[in-house]
Amino acid sequence: MSSLIKHPKDFYAGLMYASVGAAAAWICRDYTMGSAVRMGPAYFPTLLAILLIMVGVASLIRSFFHRGEAIAAFAWKELGLVLGAIVLFGLLVRVAGLAIALILLVVISAWASQQFKLKTAVLLAVVTTAASILVFVKGLGLPFAILGTWFAR
Repeated sequence: MSSLIKHPKDFYAGLMYASVGAAAAWICRDYTMGSAVRMGPAYFPTLLAILLIMVGVASLIRSFFHRGEAIAAFAWKELGLVLGAIVLFGLLVRVAGLAIALILLVVISAWASQQFKLKTAVLLAVVTTAASILVFVKGLGLPFAILGTWFAR
């Protein structure tokens, strides 16, 4: 297999893209498609799924013709930090609020990087949180509590 596949990263990335696209297309199969003028609930997700499948197939084909480096050891610690940060965000967003949950999400996710610096991560977290509050809560009016029930009087 290693002699046929010249770029393992492209191969597995393409396989992942095509699989996710196929799963999304399969999930949308029971929704009404509609037309370009009057789009149904399946129109846009199906279009994105097809595009994702095309990107995946292109990456798969590329993996047989272009040389690339092998896949390094699996980064379990980094995967755990990023997934753990996402789960923690989901658990905290209602009780601690968007501000606290998002700051923790960004800082813990940044901790997965080899170039992690706490000062930079906190600065990024504060800027991201402020921008998210301005766009999603103030601008779009989404019903996120900036500070959750833990901070209610």
